[in-house]
Amino acid sequence: MCNLVQKYNIPGPRYTSYPTVPYWNIKTFSGKEWKSTLKRSFEESNSSEGISLYIHLPFCESMCTFCGCHKRITKRHDVEAPYIGNVLKEWRLYCDLFSEKPIIKELHLGGGTPTFFSPLNLKRLINGIFSTAVKSDDYEFSFEGHPNNTTKEHLQALYDVGFKRVSYGIQDYNLTVQKAIHRIQPFENVKNVTEWAREIGYESIGHDIIFGLPHQTLANIEQTITMTGALKPDRLAFYSYAHVPWLKGNGQRGYRDEDLPSGEEKRKQYETGKKLLIKAGYHEIGMDHFALSSDGLYTSMVSGKLHRNFMGYTASKTQLMIGLGVSSISDSWYSFAQNVKSLEEYSHLVENDIIPIYRGHILTNEDQIIRKHILNLMCRFETSWSNTDLHFPSLPSVLDRLHEMELDHLIEIRPNQIKVTHKGRPFIRNICMAFDLLLHRKTPETRLFSMTV
Repeated sequence: MCNLVQKYNIPGPRYTSYPTVPYWNIKTFSGKEWKSTLKRSFEESNSSEGISLYIHLPFCESMCTFCGCHKRITKRHDVEAPYIGNVLKEWRLYCDLFSEKPIIKELHLGGGTPTFFSPLNLKRLINGIFSTAVKSDDYEFSFEGHPNNTTKEHLQALYDVGFKRVSYGIQDYNLTVQKAIHRIQPFENVKNVTEWAREIGYESIGHDIIFGLPHQTLANIEQTITMTGALKPDRLAFYSYAHVPWLKGNGQRGYRDEDLPSGEEKRKQYETGKKLLIKAGYHEIGMDHFALSSDGLYTSMVSGKLHRNFMGYTASKTQLMIGLGVSSISDSWYSFAQNVKSLEEYSHLVENDIIPIYRGHILTNEDQIIRKHILNLMCRFETSWSNTDLHFPSLPSVLDRLHEMELDHLIEIRPNQIKVTHKGRPFIRNICMAFDLLLHRKTPETRLFSMTV
């Protein structure tokens, strides 16, 4: 395994979309075309499966130095009400395009720190959304909670408006690591918010743990997983720290590269954590996720309904996902569109009745086929082109790139199909890269992605 880590530990995408954002063709994109694909997707899917809604709440009171997400650091809470007002106005701009009320199947609050906002303002936001929308019969609403500032009032307020799933960012319980990433949170805080959610009636409680953090050791991982096991969350995201200090706006400059575990050490951390999680009764789900057999993420994997989009892994697919708020990305299945990243520009555009997108990509027929193969691999660890709709002219070159992975027993190539072996699962990003035609047609001149292992 060590030799394979050295061989395959290269920069690569995490494939929450295909094409990946750096390879969007922004020259052929237009707001008019985006709206056209949006309305088409809505008409095709709203009544049959509903839509997904992602709302980005960007504010944080302090900078966590491991984070690569888009955020605004402030302790001023008077920013809450104006921002919510603009998000609701953006939502109404979308609703004006539709022929009927949207049926929302999935709704996720991400950040930033959603629990930066008061319980009252969060209820105002959700009630505002549903003044022009309805809930699907099998809806799933979730939010990201910070263990240090999520109150019982937050949990109750969001539960009252339909939220049944919450995930908490844990990262690591070791104080040295917490100081390095500027995220000091006692175990007691995590225990409190986990137990409060259970008392209130949340059906799925998740913890996010990161390996490969600065100063993190194998013993730290063992300690964090053991402490997590005592709280028994329903699902876990156990994922690799993405070191991308060149991206504007993140704080990954408070430590040195030599403070980070090597690729080989990171892989040992993951394999050790994985063994402990499986021993504790968790099942591996897709890439970097684990769930108990009672959790919806596991049942969706077993039933073949697991899906992946800009929100990560989801228990079911919706063709249309709308992203609201600064920097959010929307997906109409036929195209992607991203909102402006400046809070001031976002506010200005929305206040002038303009949907605040600034770039996007219209998927070609080839893009759509490759996207389906990558989704199959990321969600089911296999894909097939026995159906002629999934055959594409460049397939022989993809198989050539996969040949060495077959020799390394990471995949099995069968007639019209490939399957990822258990040995190959840690290298799923590399396997997907073989299908990434845009990446191979134009090798990036600068570093774009984090390391794959």
